[in-house]
Amino acid sequence: MNITSLGSTNISLTDTRSMNAIDISILKKSLDAVETSGDMITRMMEQSVNPNIGANIDIRL
Repeated sequence: MNITSLGSTNISLTDTRSMNAIDISILKKSLDAVETSGDMITRMMEQSVNPNIGANIDIRL
């Protein structure tokens, strides 16, 4: 058994775990952004249920 290879394996596992943690954090932030966008789109669609609002403009000169 080579002691040197065990040390480098341990470092690479630590690096992999760190990268996985970073990837998961980025995915969580992306999911939060998508959920926020979805909520905003839902609100916009709820407001557009009444198609007659804003259809007429009163202009007097």
